[in-house]
Amino acid sequence: MRVSDFDFDLPNDRIALRPVSPRDSARLLVVRPAQGMEDRIVRDLPDLLQPGDALVFNDTRVIPARLAGERHRDDLAPIRVEATLHHRDSTAVWSAFMKPGKRIRPGDRIRFGASGDDACLLGRLDATVLTKGEDGLITLKFELGGPALDDAIRDIGVMPLPPYIAAQRPEDDQDRADYQTVFAEHDGSVAAPTAGLHFTPGLLETLKARGVTTHAVTLHVGAGTFLPVKADDTDDHRMHSEWGEVSAATAEALNAVKARGGRIVCVGTTSLRLLESAADEDGVIQPFHGDTAIFITPGYRFRAVDVLMTNFHLPRSTLFMLVSAFAGLQTMKAAYGHAVADGYRFYSYGDGSLLFRSAP
Repeated sequence: MRVSDFDFDLPNDRIALRPVSPRDSARLLVVRPAQGMEDRIVRDLPDLLQPGDALVFNDTRVIPARLAGERHRDDLAPIRVEATLHHRDSTAVWSAFMKPGKRIRPGDRIRFGASGDDACLLGRLDATVLTKGEDGLITLKFELGGPALDDAIRDIGVMPLPPYIAAQRPEDDQDRADYQTVFAEHDGSVAAPTAGLHFTPGLLETLKARGVTTHAVTLHVGAGTFLPVKADDTDDHRMHSEWGEVSAATAEALNAVKARGGRIVCVGTTSLRLLESAADEDGVIQPFHGDTAIFITPGYRFRAVDVLMTNFHLPRSTLFMLVSAFAGLQTMKAAYGHAVADGYRFYSYGDGSLLFRSAP
């Protein structure tokens, strides 16, 4: 399909720069293909689901993955650089997107935490550029590894706010709390699974009382989620892989829900992509441990997921393509048109939508 098919107009003032408080007071646009739309709030979610449904959330934790430093090369003067970590390749190696990328080459030494006058700073972190890929990814080998590297990243990194927020205000201490879900458990993401930001302990208790079970999967979201689609045709776009895991116990529990007639309700596109990667041709969810680069566009046959809760996404993005595959392109264009006209807040800190899957 043409990428231009997924374009729409979005005024800049619809981009949310802060979340609402409390989290579950955000608006929720309910979209039922062929039936219509309904304006609700996230706190209404228990009334919109049924006893026996299974809510699947992503328990990844966002790390402060944006690192500033200096590039050092032979006798050249150092230059300021910035890295956004993307994917952990081994205990001491990360792939990352770096700026200015054109001035980085294999063999360069990167001194993160270095000041402009090259003074020694507590928590300084050194790395060497191993490779530079055609897709813009830089491979960095750090001098530290394992938990020591994790601690150093926490010391010198900042929360990697999405570029459409970071362009309008700097990251601050409040983001360390706001940009983390109540489910967050396993370090590794460089972007939040943002649909999960709407949940509170009170909402989870109400869902439990309703008879809705909750289940965790892990997908470490990479920085590629923020990259624009530069191709003109969706067939020419390459997704960057992300690491995920569905445990054997979770797969067994979700398959039992389906067998009893319950629905799989994914909190966020990350948990949906992971479950669809783990499901076989018959829709049976298998244990999964590894990378996925699944790219879902209209025409995809969903195997496992029945309902999707998600925020409002960028025009021409892979995530808008995904929701269009799930609920129908024309349905989603109408839904987004309604959301823009009615003042819904977009993107990571914005409002949510509850999408019911369209008929095949």
